[in-house]
Amino acid sequence: MTSSTEKNTATFIHLSSLLQYIIPFGNYIFPIVIWSAKKEESEFVDYNGKQVLNFQLSIFIYTLIICLIEIPIFFYSIFKESYNHSFSFDSSMVFHPFSFHHFSGITIIGIAVLFLFIFLKIIEFILIIHAAVKTSNGEYYKYPMSIPFFK
Repeated sequence: MTSSTEKNTATFIHLSSLLQYIIPFGNYIFPIVIWSAKKEESEFVDYNGKQVLNFQLSIFIYTLIICLIEIPIFFYSIFKESYNHSFSFDSSMVFHPFSFHHFSGITIIGIAVLFLFIFLKIIEFILIIHAAVKTSNGEYYKYPMSIPFFK
């Protein structure tokens, strides 16, 4: 049987990872501080602290992979476009109307990866709220897509 104090502490651990939107690295600092202070007192709090940290580290790895794909594509698109400008005889730049046929395959991949990043952050937010609700009900919640760094 899980006490209400344990439920509240575990729920607060989950919700403290939302501080990433206010404080840089708040999604790591605050859950670690709360978890390390309370993990010896309760198995429920210890389990949920590990789940939060595993999930946040997994999201970090997924974000890092997305950035490793997106950043080179972004720079390629910028530098490719800087060399493709047409000039008229009076040395003024000629602008062409926007059309999708100027997009290369790599640019489309870059846009798809950008949408993947946005989707990942939305899913992260939803899963944190879902985990907090489940934990407040006393359920053991395991995040999907989470790599088990802490067991």
